[in-house]
Amino acid sequence: MIEEACAMIERVEERERRSREVKYGRRNRIRYIDQLLNELEMLNLAEESRVPEQLAIELDRLMLESRALEPARQPRPESVTDAMDVLYEIQDSLMFNEGDEE
Repeated sequence: MIEEACAMIERVEERERRSREVKYGRRNRIRYIDQLLNELEMLNLAEESRVPEQLAIELDRLMLESRALEPARQPRPESVTDAMDVLYEIQDSLMFNEGDEE
C-alpha cells in the first residue's frame, strides 16, 4: 500500500515537472523571440532592409520548430519587416495555444 502511494506520488511529481518544463520553455521561447524582434526593430529604425545572416539562421530555426507555420509555407524572409512578421506569427502561436501544451 505504501509502495502504491509512493508510485502515485512519483507519477504526479513527474507530471508536474513536465508541465513546468513546457510552461517555462514556452516563456523562454517568447522571451527569445522578443529579443530577436528588438534587434530587427533596431535594424528597421536604422533603415536596414536585409536581415543579417546570423538573425536569418535563428529565424530559420524558429520557423522549423514552429507549428504555426506550414513546413514549406515560405522561404527565409529577406526583408527586416517580413522577418518581423514571421516572428510575430510564431510568437502569437505560442501565446494563444498555451492550453494545448499543458
